[in-house]
Amino acid sequence: MADHSQGHPENPIKYYIGVFALLMVMTGLTVFVAQFNLEKHWGPLNAIVALTIAVIKATAVVLIFMHVRWSSRLTQVIVVSAVFWLLIMLSFTVSDYFTRGGWPPTHGQ
Repeated sequence: MADHSQGHPENPIKYYIGVFALLMVMTGLTVFVAQFNLEKHWGPLNAIVALTIAVIKATAVVLIFMHVRWSSRLTQVIVVSAVFWLLIMLSFTVSDYFTRGGWPPTHGQ
């Protein structure tokens, strides 16, 4: 008998199969998009598409495989806080990168 005290679904196998299918489709899409040089026409689109696919895959894994979707509000708040903190750290890294003089080095130096 399933434990419904935590709000977990009775048959999570359909969720696991769905996430597995999503991960396979997104992996195939990643390989397909990698065959094209999107930067030639649209700037840094390769990185944007790759990161978008990675975020979708990571979100699916966190929500379903890590059971955050059915977890308590406290667990959900902690996960959102961790993502927010990661964004803060990445913004510091990017701001440091763009404020350095002479970077990236040009060829011949």
